[in-house]
Amino acid sequence: MTRARDDSPLVAILLSTFNGSPYLDTQLQSFLTQSHTNWALHWRDDGSSDNSVALVTGFSEGPGCGRCVRHASGERLNAPASFLTLLRQSVASPAAMFAFSDQDDIWLPEKLARGVAALSGIPSGMPGLYCAGHILVDDSLRPIGHAPVVWRPPSFPAAITQNIAQGCTVMLNRAAAELIAGSEPADQTWHDWWSYIVVTASGGRVVVDPAETMLYRQHGTNQVGNAGSLLQRGVGVFRRGRRPFMSLVRSHINALHRQPHLLTDTSRAQLAVIEKGLNGGYCARLSALRLPGFRRQSWPEDMVFRLWFLLG
Repeated sequence: MTRARDDSPLVAILLSTFNGSPYLDTQLQSFLTQSHTNWALHWRDDGSSDNSVALVTGFSEGPGCGRCVRHASGERLNAPASFLTLLRQSVASPAAMFAFSDQDDIWLPEKLARGVAALSGIPSGMPGLYCAGHILVDDSLRPIGHAPVVWRPPSFPAAITQNIAQGCTVMLNRAAAELIAGSEPADQTWHDWWSYIVVTASGGRVVVDPAETMLYRQHGTNQVGNAGSLLQRGVGVFRRGRRPFMSLVRSHINALHRQPHLLTDTSRAQLAVIEKGLNGGYCARLSALRLPGFRRQSWPEDMVFRLWFLLG
């Protein structure tokens, strides 16, 4: 396999495995098809009872020889904490960019290249996050849909209301990776959502690429699945219930409150208004909802969000 020039950005692919043996091989093979070939695989197993470890070990000793780093497994962390652990450990590497990878998808050949190009356009030292579209496929890789359209620009405080960065498509530049790795994530958050929140709150840049860069497999054991149509997304938010959703909103806000260094002055001021709303009465909550951008992507989801925020 021909490697990229030494001066091309090194990308650390972060892979957390857990009983992924039915799909792992095809995902690993898709790394080898990338047009951007300057990558290294950083992986950890999160307590598999199948042969996931053997599969990735075989890849590391075979076609991935010399470009794979195994990180200690330790206790079962579950996917979000496992990915954030990998991120903290991999920032010690010389990688310029970092890409989250699920174990059951298939990357299309230009996935890394598009992310590298987008992140390379962000000024040095500014946190940057790239995310892209994907093709939804079933267990047998038959197309069944597409990623939801991102209608509104990614921003803060919108990031508190909804995650638009699908983790399996997310890439980070070094500035973003170091900032996120050094933060204390909110309780029960997801690694991609927390990354999106931190990058926007810190004044960083989020690039949403509409191109479909991977096959996102939907099957019975997905931890997070397809969001569906606009109406389905609104119904989904409603069915999940107010208390779990608002609990996560409060958790993200509390985590940011404890780490003011993560926020710009503008973000801190916006956060203060939102906190006042959550801890105050009806008028304070209405004031928070008037903040520019403090809303979800689609009107069905946003209507549910506004009702729940008013109810507290």
